[in-house]
Amino acid sequence: MNKTELKSFLDEKAEHYENPKFLEADPIQIPHNFNKKEAIEISGFLTATIAWGNRKSIINNASRLMQLMDNAPYDFVINHQSSDLDSLSSFVHRTFNGDDLKYFITALQNIYKNHGGLETVFTKHQENRSLQTTISVYKSIFFELEHLTRTQKHVSDPLKGSAAKRINMFLRWMVRPAIRGVDFGLWKTIPPSILSCPLDVHSGNVARKLKLVKRKQNDAKALLELDKSLRNLDPNDPVKYDFALFGLGVFEKF
Repeated sequence: MNKTELKSFLDEKAEHYENPKFLEADPIQIPHNFNKKEAIEISGFLTATIAWGNRKSIINNASRLMQLMDNAPYDFVINHQSSDLDSLSSFVHRTFNGDDLKYFITALQNIYKNHGGLETVFTKHQENRSLQTTISVYKSIFFELEHLTRTQKHVSDPLKGSAAKRINMFLRWMVRPAIRGVDFGLWKTIPPSILSCPLDVHSGNVARKLKLVKRKQNDAKALLELDKSLRNLDPNDPVKYDFALFGLGVFEKF
């Protein structure tokens, strides 16, 4: 396919998969259960954090996580006392355990009370062309409190070679417009043009077949290639193609 054909093909697939039916089997359904901006942010961030493995398992465990916070994630984060964290001890999703979750709640409280909230941190430290350095800065702020070393692995750092799939997915949820009923468009202070596609096995394999990426590993260098290719197709909203790549990989076995 030439560029025009490729763009037409991916535009069609993106439009097809970015619709409310997408929510039925995707973890983004969890933050859609909330109306308050901060509750959507926190439930989205925690859901994205555990978004690896079987999607049904992710959704089930994210739902359980919300229940542990009385289905009021912002109120729990802001008002919890240390004794309230004991109820989170039993939580497990793959390698993310109760100790990790307890620190995440503590760190989120710190971010909302002392740094102006999640949007403020990402907005304050955003760059003109990419959010990848911003993610690294965010990680340093997130872990500024005393914590277990093991917990750091649950927030990726693009400056250390990671494609940071889960946090890029969270940023897509927060930033891209809500016009089609999937993403939220809550953060007006960050332009969709500087988002990066959540790069995983499915999107990576499809991207290589379509010659959007040459690199074999799904890492920060591959993400840089994919950013360039997708922004060449749509400089204003490159990450809409996440729906196309994901849909082609998961639903069509492209």
